[in-house]
Amino acid sequence: MEFLLQPLTLLTFFPLVGVLVLLFMKSEAKTAIRWVAMVTTLITFGISLWVLVQFKASNPDLQLEAKYPWINVAGWNIYYYLAVDGLSILLVLLTAFLTPISILSTWTAVEDRVKDFMIFFLLLEVGMLGVFLAQDLFLFYIFWEFTLVPMYFLIGLWGGPRRIYAAVKFFLYTMAGSILMLVAILFLGVKTGTFNLPEMIAALRGLYSSGMINPQTQMLLFVAFAAAFAIKVPMWPLHSWLPDAHVEAPTAGSVILAGVLLKMGTYGFLRFNIQLFPNATIAAAPWIALLATIGIIYGAAVSYAQSDVKKLVAYSSVSHLGFVMLGMFALNAEGVSGAILQMINHGLSTGALFLLIGMVYEQTHTREIKVYGGLWKVMPIFGTVMLISSLSSMGLPGLNGFVGEFTILLGAFGSKAIGSPWYAGISAIGVIMAAVYILYMFQKMFLGPAGEVTKHHELKDLNWREILTVAPLLIFMFWIGLYPAPFFNLIAPAVEKLLSALPL
Repeated sequence: MEFLLQPLTLLTFFPLVGVLVLLFMKSEAKTAIRWVAMVTTLITFGISLWVLVQFKASNPDLQLEAKYPWINVAGWNIYYYLAVDGLSILLVLLTAFLTPISILSTWTAVEDRVKDFMIFFLLLEVGMLGVFLAQDLFLFYIFWEFTLVPMYFLIGLWGGPRRIYAAVKFFLYTMAGSILMLVAILFLGVKTGTFNLPEMIAALRGLYSSGMINPQTQMLLFVAFAAAFAIKVPMWPLHSWLPDAHVEAPTAGSVILAGVLLKMGTYGFLRFNIQLFPNATIAAAPWIALLATIGIIYGAAVSYAQSDVKKLVAYSSVSHLGFVMLGMFALNAEGVSGAILQMINHGLSTGALFLLIGMVYEQTHTREIKVYGGLWKVMPIFGTVMLISSLSSMGLPGLNGFVGEFTILLGAFGSKAIGSPWYAGISAIGVIMAAVYILYMFQKMFLGPAGEVTKHHELKDLNWREILTVAPLLIFMFWIGLYPAPFFNLIAPAVEKLLSALPL
């Protein structure tokens, strides 16, 4: 009983209660099914706030640990080990926050096989929370792979015309990188005699200093983990699965994909690569910074060329996540703190953009930018919310995106690990390019003469349910933009501890 009532166990597995209830419900009771899923995710969010209340921001160590022996075969002690610290607390809260918002967005958008959709969505939440909380590499890998299954079905069953292609591409890309990580996890387990992350980190320090694992092997292990995480981020040039997955996914799937699943990749670098392979991290930092900078410029340039508004926002994620990677591998307090906050910012602003695109798509069934025009006149509330979300995405001062990008660039300019301010200087151009493609999209869709869609559809402005869906995101955009101190305070001690272990 103590195991089940442990806060992190309860948080991770509570969505399964909703799954069990849904399994016994009739498929025809669509409204009741939606309410069960909604209430389940709201209670899960409540549990995440309970975890936050118990979390001590001044403590840099792992907290609220749930650690129980799990698999003991031939001397291998694999633990069920969940814990949270400053590196993961905001991502856990973001996951629990975005899931009920995503479900609310499906109220009228998903009419086919609603029961199956909600079951897969709740299972996906279990996997995502597990990834951010697992502190045993075996357990982490199970959660990491598990998230593939519900997302594959969400895209493949409820996606657009090319959904099967997109779902298979998403699955194969992620699976290919994960196999390399699995081999590296097995190697580390054999060498250190444990899969427990804190114990493994301590054991590796001794193996590195004694020369039992040489620098070349450390770099190979770093690359094996990095392959899995870079595909998930996705970093240039491993990004080509992302636009297909985003465009074909249902709106709620796109929100969770952009808001949470991509962050599993950046979090993986933070939790595993930097801590397990400190020397390889420092050696790789300039190369990661180079790829991140290319990704920032490439993502922005390709976004501008898109005619499909959903694809434009999808490619913008390549650019925004490039900033996160640049800040993280600046390997200083400003860069890493900015990177963690920018993960949250991206989830809020891009999540809002995907929600809004889904809302207008429900009425028009097209995402072509050129057929819109003059939307502001007929949908003023929608236009206002879209403008705030767009300005947040491009990093306007006063909104959340600016705080993250400014802190990242500050860290990158002064980074010893990267070794050159040029990366930060070129990346800053990406901020200007973001303004270009976002304002281009906004001007084409909302201003100017009425387009075909605006002329021939009786478009309705946002209703109360839709306003309620996006309002929480807008509140946090302004909160983080105007007063980010509480968020940085949650992050800072854990970031200082992480960086103090690096031989810089």
